[in-house]
Amino acid sequence: MNESVTQIKDTTANPAPLGLNFHNAGFYELNSMILAMGICYGGIAQIIAGIMEWRKNNTFAATAFISYGLFWESLVTMIILTKLGWGAASNEKAMAAYLAMWGLFTAVMFIGTLRLHVAGQVVFGSLTILFFMLAIGDYTGAGPGFKHFTGWEGIFCGFSAIYAGLAQLLNELYGRVILPLGLISK
Repeated sequence: MNESVTQIKDTTANPAPLGLNFHNAGFYELNSMILAMGICYGGIAQIIAGIMEWRKNNTFAATAFISYGLFWESLVTMIILTKLGWGAASNEKAMAAYLAMWGLFTAVMFIGTLRLHVAGQVVFGSLTILFFMLAIGDYTGAGPGFKHFTGWEGIFCGFSAIYAGLAQLLNELYGRVILPLGLISK
């Protein structure tokens, strides 16, 4: 099958969640590196990418990038506002609702990936699972074992996003499939 690489639309999430999931898996405390990744790479860079996708009339990617960029900005803002004493920390039930709503949004976005490549399906599918696992963990007050397991699932999601992004980059750069995306026949 000779698919044109230029027809592949960038619909991947980004690897910025790796920082937070390394924290969830127990590798790091919540620190400035994780917050900076959330603000700059998770937030600002995705919003810019979303605007660029909007200019290319790629509604799916624009919606995904801008939405998840704003997710990261809002998440880091919640953490910083609490640390500065400008607001009370969200309790676990509120965080569970916040994360569950993002899980629902991501599940709908996953449906959109069914018309795209398999790599995007893996990213959005694992991200949907991650949001719901995080919500369940907060809602139930799950212990560190569940949170560490959730962190590992998030690391998988982040690495799948890195793979999908690199595959698109290298395939376009070389004008042929270097890393397969598992294209869907239309």
